[in-house]
Amino acid sequence: MKKLFSTDSGNITALIARIALGVVVFPHGAQKLIGWFGGYGFTGTMGFLTGNGLPWIIALLVILIEFFGALMLIFGIGTRIAAVGIIVNFLGVVITSHANNGFFMNWYMQPNKGEGLEYFILLFGLAIISLIAGGGKASIDALISKNSLNK
Repeated sequence: MKKLFSTDSGNITALIARIALGVVVFPHGAQKLIGWFGGYGFTGTMGFLTGNGLPWIIALLVILIEFFGALMLIFGIGTRIAAVGIIVNFLGVVITSHANNGFFMNWYMQPNKGEGLEYFILLFGLAIISLIAGGGKASIDALISKNSLNK
């Protein structure tokens, strides 16, 4: 359990990776859970996801991971847990919706063309850094890790 929260409290790279990832994922979660940023909120998102064939438990996990996982990353608490959740969540997104769309995003909004993989490659890179390094500098994980070392 100690290893889960252990991190180098001076690691600025871990800080940058987790903050960047959390800030990018949070709006997606906020759309899904509370309807911010033009989203449909919890009820609308559950209806959409389950209406497209996802079991309700998976739909619920998608919403919770994107909202609370992003907050966990921003504050650096349970960084590795949040990173695994983000990786699994977005692997599902890629496999079900983006794998056949090529590399590039649909910058010109071409009809009947989906978004490619470039965003997800960056997302996975940041999540893997967070998984390996933990919370780093200015994280609650660093405080937990420091306190567990002093016992």
